[in-house]
Amino acid sequence: MKQTLLVIDVQQELLDGNSQTSPVYRKAELIATINQVVNKAEAHSIPVVFVRDLDVAGGNGQGFEIHNEIQVPENAHIFNKAATNAFYGTGLLEHLQAQEVGHLVIMGCETPHCIDSAVRTATINGFDVTLIANGHSTINSDVLTAEQIINHHNQILHGHYNVDHFSIVRSAEEAVFEPTHDTYRT
Repeated sequence: MKQTLLVIDVQQELLDGNSQTSPVYRKAELIATINQVVNKAEAHSIPVVFVRDLDVAGGNGQGFEIHNEIQVPENAHIFNKAATNAFYGTGLLEHLQAQEVGHLVIMGCETPHCIDSAVRTATINGFDVTLIANGHSTINSDVLTAEQIINHHNQILHGHYNVDHFSIVRSAEEAVFEPTHDTYRT
């Protein structure tokens, strides 16, 4: 089964914060985890796709770019999005289908918005998904801490399914490019 690593909204200003918002929870650990999984993907010759949000830093400048501490492979594809959902109006779905991808490993920001919608949309569109448990982040909401939001999503998205396709949650330290989805199928 062909695979792709999908890294969403890991842009400079979103990770670092700005005068209106704080940096994402455990930013340094998130960056290290993303780099760890990007290196694993490259070692397995698995393509890497990044998605950038046009709302970050007004869609231009250094703040809009992928964080300067994240290792971006030279052959990585980059899509820009104007909506919460990475698949909406971006060409991402068509790109993945043309590559005959069946398994997506997903990481990035922000957990309750773009990560949640990407995981759910991917399963609806026929992909098995592995969400990296320690590879997504957010900021505190008015109701929950960032840590609570992340833990909640790791729980509710593990085993989430749409008929034939599943999302599971695994740590970056696991063999995430060796899918275990078939063990969940009946």
